[in-house]
Amino acid sequence: MSSGIKNTFTIKDLENLSGIKAHTIRIWEKRHCLLSPDRTQTNIRYYDAASLQKLLNVKLLNEHGYKLSAIATLSEEKMLSLVRQIVSQKSAKIHAISSFKMAMMNFDQPLFFQTYNALLSEKSFSEVFFEVFVPLMQEIGMLWQTATITPAHEHFISYLIRQKILTNIERIQILEHTRHEKVFVLFLPKDELHDVGLMYFNYEVTLNGYRSIYLGESVPLESLLEVKHLFANVVYVTYLTVVPSAAELPDYLRRFREEVMDDTSELWVLGKLAREITPPLPLGVRIFSQISEAINEL
Repeated sequence: MSSGIKNTFTIKDLENLSGIKAHTIRIWEKRHCLLSPDRTQTNIRYYDAASLQKLLNVKLLNEHGYKLSAIATLSEEKMLSLVRQIVSQKSAKIHAISSFKMAMMNFDQPLFFQTYNALLSEKSFSEVFFEVFVPLMQEIGMLWQTATITPAHEHFISYLIRQKILTNIERIQILEHTRHEKVFVLFLPKDELHDVGLMYFNYEVTLNGYRSIYLGESVPLESLLEVKHLFANVVYVTYLTVVPSAAELPDYLRRFREEVMDDTSELWVLGKLAREITPPLPLGVRIFSQISEAINEL
């Protein structure tokens, strides 16, 4: 039975993961012998996970001033040692996405934490999220769509990002609420499971002193009715990535307005599918094309 973990890569996969053009990779192979691909019976190159790691390491060292000719003479141990030194330096933040991708492809949890801690030494968690995690997740989405990575890779890195969001939420949840004019209820619709964006918004709501009720993924409308009876001035917040479909969105919003909301409540819609919603909108429904726009409204 297959483990579901991708063990071999085409040169196009390497291009997608590293950002280095395929013809450049071939030049590095020929001139400097930096990679030694295997070949199929039809003479097509393919690479293993160690080759991918080496390519990302070579790119990192080259961008930090090491010449390719010098890199080619390094042992695997020396190359990895130099990479870890660079990643541990503050200046390595601009290469963090590559480092996180390398951690993802090799299921290297220590490298993830080392890269994250280096970023956090000079940035706030909010800056790390927007400057690194958001573009990283966007790249991961594209890599998954092109079958460059497997669900196992995506789940590994997503879990670690969720873990960091939860850790930061826990630090501020013990604080007293300082703002009482609104209560935020955060949820994903039934069958929607992509929760990283909503989890981060929960962090911002809590950081801004509001009461936040986080219900999480796959919540049917009827499960929200109890909140309606307990609180006034509720702001419902959802993050739509996959469901409802674009064709189902108008009916979903209409039903939400009729069945869940009252005259004191609002529904804030974030996520990729929010951009597919067009006016007119039901009363109290607000659309945010970027999560930062909603944060500015807190």
